[in-house]
Amino acid sequence: MRFQPLMLAGATALLLAACSNKEEVAAAPPPPPGAVPGSVAADRDGDGIIDGYYTADGIYHPNAPMTPPPPPPPTQVGERG
Repeated sequence: MRFQPLMLAGATALLLAACSNKEEVAAAPPPPPGAVPGSVAADRDGDGIIDGYYTADGIYHPNAPMTPPPPPPPTQVGERG
């Protein structure tokens, strides 16, 4: 058995490993406010606005609709108004 090709391959691997640069990977940005951590945003109707989220188990969670503003106070009518 010839050891020269094996030694040449091993030396080449060591030389190439010494020259490699380990680039630092930037950290992922934090999720936006209101996002569900560990999920993927979903745009079901294709309008460009996030409609809900898919969690890791594949379940779709729609965003809660905005609550309407409270009704105006009743008007003061009558002799005590």
